[in-house]
Amino acid sequence: MILKNNYSKTLTLIVGVLLLLLCMGISIVYGYANTSIQTTLESFFHFNHSNEHIIIQNVRIPRALIASCVGASLAITGVLMQTLTKNPLASPGILGINAGAGFAVVFAMIFFHISGLQSFAWIAFLGAAIAALAVYAISFSGRDAVTPVKITLAGAAISALFASFTQGLLATNEAELEQVLFWLAGSVQGRKLEILISVLPYLIIGWIAALIISPKMNTLALGDDVARGLGLRIGLMKIIVGLIVIFLAGGAVAIAGPIGFIGIVVPHFARKFVGTDHRWLIPMAALLGGILLLLADVAARYIIMPQEVPVGVMTAMIGAPFFIYLARKGGKK
Repeated sequence: MILKNNYSKTLTLIVGVLLLLLCMGISIVYGYANTSIQTTLESFFHFNHSNEHIIIQNVRIPRALIASCVGASLAITGVLMQTLTKNPLASPGILGINAGAGFAVVFAMIFFHISGLQSFAWIAFLGAAIAALAVYAISFSGRDAVTPVKITLAGAAISALFASFTQGLLATNEAELEQVLFWLAGSVQGRKLEILISVLPYLIIGWIAALIISPKMNTLALGDDVARGLGLRIGLMKIIVGLIVIFLAGGAVAIAGPIGFIGIVVPHFARKFVGTDHRWLIPMAALLGGILLLLADVAARYIIMPQEVPVGVMTAMIGAPFFIYLARKGGKK
């Protein structure tokens, strides 16, 4: 049921914030190492350098913060892309973000022998930005105006191109396959807080910019002709949205690798709660994105304990049925 009253929407956002904090608490407390709520609180107020306290402070708290930021960024990107392309199945991958980042990491590992998650972050960010800029360059080429179809087709072409390059490099360099495979699956395991801090400024810029343009996104959602008639500069708006997508999706992929389905699934659930007004939709999607990724990460710890499933696999298990439902629903229409 869509809530139309602003008071109800505000209350929904408050509940979302509380649920996000609760999920962060669950992520910090539960895992392979045996800890409790009391142990967690003691690690904050009476840190004693025990293994449990070190795990909570150095592993789980950064992990919870990273999952929250990455989930929120991917969800906001999904909202923007679905509005921009008029495609309910659009996600960060539509601009080649994931494929470009993955190719850049594999290329750097094979030819420059670069390793380490800290190095991966900046290389992935660069690859994601190059892929997205290539999509926009293709979309703006030609005499015709930039349309959602041109962006979608250009994104599909760039994604396929980079994915093929990545598979080719890995096929000829099997020694590097194991090292990069876990990163390509998408995970927040083993990520340190320094990685998040290094990319966080870009994420914050993207979050704030998305909120600032949210009223104009409502106009853009009416269609290009109507938006142009209302005085919206369509070309400039699409460039701004593209830059925000690069900052948010590129930053998220740089931190955690290519995590799918968050950008597809979450915007639809957010619309169920607060409707299609982007002033409410964007913050609601951010909260739900963080919640979903946190819960997926917690579940990933218990599937094959003591080992962990990459969180990208968990989000795929959650998102794939919903993706099929949306595809079938769109096909019937």
